[in-house]
Amino acid sequence: MSGKIAAGTVRALACAGLLGLLLHVPYGVAATIRQLVDVVDIKNVSISPNGRLVAFRTEQASIERNTYETVWYVQPVDGTSPPRRLAEGGEMLSDGGGSSKPELPVWSSDGKWIFFRAVHDARIEVWRAAVDGSRTEQLTYGTANVRTFSLNPDGSVLYYSVGATRQAVSDAELAEYGQGVHIDRTVMLGETLFRSGFQDGRLATQRLRGGVRLPLLSDVPDHWKALNLSTGVTTELASDQHPASPVKVADLPDIDGVISRVAEDRSTGRIAMLTGRPSAVGRPSVVLAMLRSRKSSRLVKCTAEPCTGKQITDIVWRPGSDEILFTVSERDGELQQSIFRWNVVTGDVLPVVRSRGQITGGGRWGPEPCAASASALVCVAAEADVPPRLERIDLESGSRTVLFAPNQMLAQDMKEFVRVRFVTWTDAQGRRYTGQFYPSAAKDGRPPPLFVVYYRCTGFLRGSVGDEWPLATFARSGIAALCINAAPLVDDAAARYQQGLSSVEGAVKLLAREGAIDPTRVGMGGLSFGSEVTVWTAMHSDLLRAISVSSPVVTPMGSLMMSLGGEEEHSRMRRYWQLGTLEETPGHWRQLSPTYHIERMRTPVLMQMPEQEFRYSLDFIVPLIRRHRADVYVFPHEQHQKSQPRHKLAVYQRNLDWFRFWLLGEEDADPAKASQYATWRQMRQNLPAVQPH
Repeated sequence: MSGKIAAGTVRALACAGLLGLLLHVPYGVAATIRQLVDVVDIKNVSISPNGRLVAFRTEQASIERNTYETVWYVQPVDGTSPPRRLAEGGEMLSDGGGSSKPELPVWSSDGKWIFFRAVHDARIEVWRAAVDGSRTEQLTYGTANVRTFSLNPDGSVLYYSVGATRQAVSDAELAEYGQGVHIDRTVMLGETLFRSGFQDGRLATQRLRGGVRLPLLSDVPDHWKALNLSTGVTTELASDQHPASPVKVADLPDIDGVISRVAEDRSTGRIAMLTGRPSAVGRPSVVLAMLRSRKSSRLVKCTAEPCTGKQITDIVWRPGSDEILFTVSERDGELQQSIFRWNVVTGDVLPVVRSRGQITGGGRWGPEPCAASASALVCVAAEADVPPRLERIDLESGSRTVLFAPNQMLAQDMKEFVRVRFVTWTDAQGRRYTGQFYPSAAKDGRPPPLFVVYYRCTGFLRGSVGDEWPLATFARSGIAALCINAAPLVDDAAARYQQGLSSVEGAVKLLAREGAIDPTRVGMGGLSFGSEVTVWTAMHSDLLRAISVSSPVVTPMGSLMMSLGGEEEHSRMRRYWQLGTLEETPGHWRQLSPTYHIERMRTPVLMQMPEQEFRYSLDFIVPLIRRHRADVYVFPHEQHQKSQPRHKLAVYQRNLDWFRFWLLGEEDADPAKASQYATWRQMRQNLPAVQPH
């Protein structure tokens, strides 16, 4: 069976019973859940060479097709006319963790075309679209997927690289299937061995290389070609004819500290960079600096107050100037991100804009700078209660103009029905925390219960990292919700978890004191680090009535499965969790791993896990299932963050059902959910400590 057929079959199966999840749910609740899945994201923002036009791509989930519809647009930067639809962008290119990969379009030198890679029918080729909307055309036709591409200075030649042919990749997968998979350090033992996840528009067999999941034969070297755009003739390039690549960290001289980001000023060759000293967890101390060329070894550092001791996340050159535009992400206060401009000649730093939410080039969880022209930035802006839209920000005045607002109906709905309040508090040790609070109405004279999600609360909140807990829907359903920003992380794992527990305790005390929540009915959830803190809080306190997690926690089985990674994996375990082998650090294993404390898990647990991860915690999961303390669902072909729209809808709905059951004592009347509630009622009978009051 081909990868294309497999992918189509999986999506068709996932689409079965589309309306089932939405039956017997009040319209307002169902509509809100679906609206959260249907949010239009704006990505890959890029300004034309003359600074007059901005190109961008939208991504929107299609629940019916169980995929994402992507579209390229272009619009005047001054906002004098609405966006013009140029072309379909193909299927979403995954970054390997469940999110889309950032990939800017390439402009022709005359600004009349944008060039981009697109996935259609599991084939990645280069396309171009005329910005006047007159034409869209596929440019490359090959037996192998295009990995990267560029244009020569005058835009007459397209250079592109390919790897192994699609047939060779499929043959390699089938050869392993027939002959057996050789187990080595690249094989992820806890995951499906054959065509385990979506890569490049198809189900692909994956291997771990450099800490990233990649398809088979991804280590085949780049093979470069040149396409003459006038004649249509393609020629093979010798190794000494490969086009110059954008500056990379490996191209730069050794400096003091680790380089995390670079940005080159193409007109002068100057290089902006972020450097820092690594930490086991969290973020290193970041330094904003500049090199005069790739060969220079003398750093010019920004020493002004806005550059010092700050969490700088994005950098980009202001065209035709001596200024680097940099973004500071703030932990304290409601102002979440600010942009400044640093003049590398005079040393002056001036503010451009402050926002109470995100202002990026479209990235939600990772760095992605706004697009810059000589006079303006074009950014994707979003706040906890306002969904993404495209804005122009004047570099001199900081004035903001909305260019494109594709989520206006949801924005109006949020404004009318949901109120989000920024809150701050301190724990018993005086540490300060921040979060976004969704109040809910009291019922029968009793304050509402509270759901807490822990990790990061940036941009428009669809459920914190992973988008699994529909906070706005909780609030409309009678459950107040709070997203907590994790405090700066410390190296010691137990201290990190205890810090999370303290933040939840402090938040509950604050909101209970205000009469905003009922402290006897609190639930909690999280993904990744948020899952770890949630389980720790359930183990070490009586605070929680029910929890929901979507990622494995540290367990002996997970350590065993990953131990083939050798010293790299052992080093990671020591850095992040201070764990050696079971023989080397038995006491610390017993302190950190919930596998040794099943009896402490008195709180019912809903686990909605990705297939690529759930096996790493089976020694924790199975004992809980046997004791009727956990209800577990696993989503096929999903990575760290679930990406399939049907899966997202299912996860949202089940989490809503779960916390309505445990915190409100309510059940959905949908007959299709009868077995779900039978399981939960049996769990409740085995957990007298969490019986409803």
